[in-house]
Order: sequence, then structure tokens, then C-alpha cells
Amino acid sequence: MTATDSAAPKAQSAPAVAAGAWLTCPAPRPAAAMRLLCIPYAGVGASVYRAWPRAMPATIEVRLAQLPGREGRFREPAAVRLDPLVAGLTAACAPLLDKPLAIFGYSLGALIGFELARALRRGHGIEPAYLAVAARRAPHLPERFPPLHRLPDAELVAELRRRYDGIPEAILADPELLALFLPILRADVAVMASYRYAPEPPLRAPIAAFGGRDDREVGRTDLEAWADQTTGAFDVRVFTGGHFFLQPEGSGVIAAVAADLGALDV
Repeated sequence: MTATDSAAPKAQSAPAVAAGAWLTCPAPRPAAAMRLLCIPYAGVGASVYRAWPRAMPATIEVRLAQLPGREGRFREPAAVRLDPLVAGLTAACAPLLDKPLAIFGYSLGALIGFELARALRRGHGIEPAYLAVAARRAPHLPERFPPLHRLPDAELVAELRRRYDGIPEAILADPELLALFLPILRADVAVMASYRYAPEPPLRAPIAAFGGRDDREVGRTDLEAWADQTTGAFDVRVFTGGHFFLQPEGSGVIAAVAADLGALDV
């Protein structure tokens, strides 16, 4: 590590919960030299990374971020602002700073991971050893499209499908399942809409920006702009697929992250 209507959701904070609720560790590796924290994209929980813990080399222990409102935390209200998510994960990560910590975040998770890296620097004087950001424009770039979270349900679904093609057909075909899914997704979209970038010195940690070749929302120039957020090494990786290239290219993404972590001098 480096020292140093469906109306819009009402504003609310994630409830105060034990730090352990924020992270899961499906495959503990006490002897691992490094930890990797994976943060999911909007609308899903930690299980989207279920293949990662055992796919990583034995030298890396994987922790999965579990955000409020989904899976084991489904009884909690989903946050509609970024701050409580970053605060909860910062507290949960504090006991993990005895070893180098790497972060991988996808879409909304990339934004959370970036702000988590800066929060760890501010609060603990420690940066992550590595930050991988996938399917997300650099945080200092202005948004190109109007926010979605205030749209009625049908319009929200239509626009999300147009921009991201990211709601599974199985959910769209099941009204009860869609009714459970939409409030979480709406809250996550509100998190992104309410985000305001605040300038800080760039990180020293290396950043790798991953994207999908056919992503209509995030282009290569959007990924390249992440270079402004680090004084360390920077790389862009483009995979086959659209915004959710992680689904068809999961093994390739895992291999790329594992290779990057293996090359770190920590």
C-alpha cells in the first residue's frame, strides 16, 4: 500500500450496521499476501462475483462488498447517496489494512471504489495497492444524459434497457420479481445522479480501466480520462461486449486482474 412512479426515492442514509455486514469472504485465505475487494454494479449484490474468490491465485484473498438493500441485507433500505456507502465500506475495510488492499469496482461499483480509495487515504493515510474500474466514465467528466431516477417505472425500465441493456429477461417477464428489483435499481441510479465530484490530488495507486467495445454509455475516451486520477501506472483494457461485458468475458476479466495483482511490487 501507499501511505500518505414511482416517485424518486426519498433521501436517506444507509442504517448504522456492524462493519461485518458490508463484506463477505467466501474463501478465507489467512496466509494470502494481499486482499482484493470487489464492489458490484447497480441492482445486484455480492453474489455477482461468486466465481472470483476461488479463481484468484492462493496469494489473494477476495472480499465481496454487500451493499444495503440486497441479498442478505434485503431488509435494509438501499442508500440513495454515495456517502453512506463509502462510509460503511471504509469502516469495514479498516481492519483489513494490515495487508495490501486492491479494489475492483464495476459501473456504480467503480465510482464507489474510487471514492473509497480516497476515503482510505483521508482517514487512514493509506491508499489501495491497485484500483480497477470497469464500465464507468472517469468521475470528473460531466454526465452526458439527464438523470433517470425520477422516471415512472415503465420509462425507467425502457431507458435502462436502451442505455445499458442490463435488465435480465427473466426479471422483465416476472412482474413480482421486477417489483422487488426496481426499487433497488432506482436507488442505485439515484446514487449516481446525486454524485458530485470534488477535486483532490490524484492517487498514487495504479489504475486499470476496463470497458466493453460496444458499450453505448462508456467509450474509450471516457476510460482514458481515468488517467487523470493517478500519478502511478495506468492502462485501459477493452473487452468484447457492451456495458455488461463482465457476463460473457468474466474469465478474461478475472485473469487480467490476477495478472495485474501478480505484477505489483508490494
